[in-house]
Order: sequence, then C-alpha cells, then structure tokens
Amino acid sequence: MQAKCSNSYIFATVTKNIKHWVLFCLLSLIWGSSFVLMKIGLDNHLSAYQVASLRIVAAGLVLLPVAMPQMRRIRASRLLLIFVSGALGSLIPAYLFCIAEEQIDSSLAGTLNGLTPIFVILTGVLFFKLQPPVQKIWGILVAVAGSFLLLLGKYHLHESGNLAYAALVIFATILYGLNVNIVATYLKDESSFHLAAIALVLNAIPAAIVLFITGYFNLGFDNRGMLLATAAASLLGIAGTAVATIIFYVLVKTAGGIFASMVTYAIPVVAIVWGVIYGEAFTLQEAGCLLVMLTGVYLANRKPASQKVGTQKSLPKREASLE
Repeated sequence: MQAKCSNSYIFATVTKNIKHWVLFCLLSLIWGSSFVLMKIGLDNHLSAYQVASLRIVAAGLVLLPVAMPQMRRIRASRLLLIFVSGALGSLIPAYLFCIAEEQIDSSLAGTLNGLTPIFVILTGVLFFKLQPPVQKIWGILVAVAGSFLLLLGKYHLHESGNLAYAALVIFATILYGLNVNIVATYLKDESSFHLAAIALVLNAIPAAIVLFITGYFNLGFDNRGMLLATAAASLLGIAGTAVATIIFYVLVKTAGGIFASMVTYAIPVVAIVWGVIYGEAFTLQEAGCLLVMLTGVYLANRKPASQKVGTQKSLPKREASLE
C-alpha cells in the first residue's frame, strides 16, 4: 500500500514538472516569436505605429472580460497609475520595438530585450533607493559589456547609422525595468494578472486612436499583404501579449517566480532562430556576445548564498516583459 502511494506521488510530481516545462517552452516560443511577427507586419504595408497599435488593441480586446469586473472596484486615481504603468510596460515599448525593427534585425531586437532584468536593477537603484549587493553590480557590468560587444559586432549598424534604432530597443527595456519597480512599489497589493489586463485595456484606447489617425481603417483590405500584416500584428497582440501574460502568471503561481523568470534566457534564443529562418544573419561572434550578456543577466539576478534575510531592501522580482 505504501509503495503504491509512493509511486502515485512520484508520478504526480513528474507529471507536474512536465506541465511546467511545457508551459515554459510554450511561453518562450510565443515571446521569442514576437520579434519576427513585428518584422512580418512591417514588411507587408503597415507602418510601425499601425503594427504596434494593432498589437495593443488586440491584446486589450482579448483581456477585456478579465479587466472589466476588476476596473469597477478600483478608484479613478488608481486607474490612472495603472494606465501609466501599462504605457511604460506595454504601449510605448511596443512602438519603440516596431520603429527599431524598421531598420534592425528582429534577432538583434530579441537579444537586446534580454537586458530587461538589468534595467530592473538599475532603475531600482537610481529611482527607488534599492541597494544591490556587489555580485549584482558585477552582473550588470558583464551584461552591459556583452551587449556593447554585440552592437560592435553588428558592423552594418555603423555604416547605415542604425545604432540609434538599436538604442530604441534598449530604451524600451529601460521602461520595462522602470515599470517593474513602479508595480513592485506602488501596485504590489494588486493581482499582477488583473493589473496587466486592466493596463492593456486602458492603453488599447490611445492605440485605437493612433490607428484612426494613421488611416489604418481606410486601407484596402483586399490586398493579401495587408491581410498578412494585420494577421501578424493581431497574433502578436493576442498570443504574444494576452495569452502569454496568462501563461506567465499560471507558471509563476504553479512553478514559482524563479522558474518563470528563466524565460529571460530562452527568449533571445528563440528570437535568433526565427531571425535566421527569416533570412537574417547571425554569426558565432554574436553568439559569444549573447552568451556574455546572458551570463551577466544570470549573475545580476542570482541570489547570493551569503545574503542574510532582512539585511537590505530586496530588489523586486522581474516579471517578464509583455513581449
């Protein structure tokens, strides 16, 4: 009887672990594919502003049933803060990534997105009086060095002046980091999933206005390229933002934040694979730079073994950017 119970427990544990890894791989695939979906939308008759706006509107519509009941219980001033959080964590970065990908590879954008945990720490130190241990500082330096080497390796960026576009991606990751600290400081009593849903629904309003201003609704939808671009941008919002957000919070709840945050390391790899399939170049030198960068991210986010509980104000855990 005892052996039976033991076998049942082992089977249940293995099954649970398999489910966690399936969700992890699915989340990595969805978020890592976001960057090539932007590129497909941009390469088929839509502007950067239209692709980004469609993404936010699609995500907002999918999450509307979740957000509406929650919005009724939140006061107006709180909703304004949630709107600002959504603008920093979703709306503005969506435009920055799309504008950047008009000139740079999707694989480079996906790789630089991996800097988000670094900027969670840096913005926490600069604006929220957080005190990182020395190990995190070394991790930041290693990650920044890796990203700098990666940009130097992309020699064509210098020739075409596209370093400024790569800087837009880095600025987007800074906004992601700032938003995580805002949520951890001012909105920590709200459910993270409900918070993301409300933020996306609220930010879908200005995104829809941008679609109207840019003339999206006057475009000819009998064009195959237009339909493909609209489908890519909508899929980006539905899967890459709304569905991925749900999967992420399920993973955090069932497997823990540390396991879920490991998706940070998988996203650039998936983005690079899609970039290569899409015809973008990726060299061994760039792979080495990526390894250096992700090593820095790991060092910066690893909890020191000697760290004593309660000796310093802890850094907020990174909730993966809604890519």
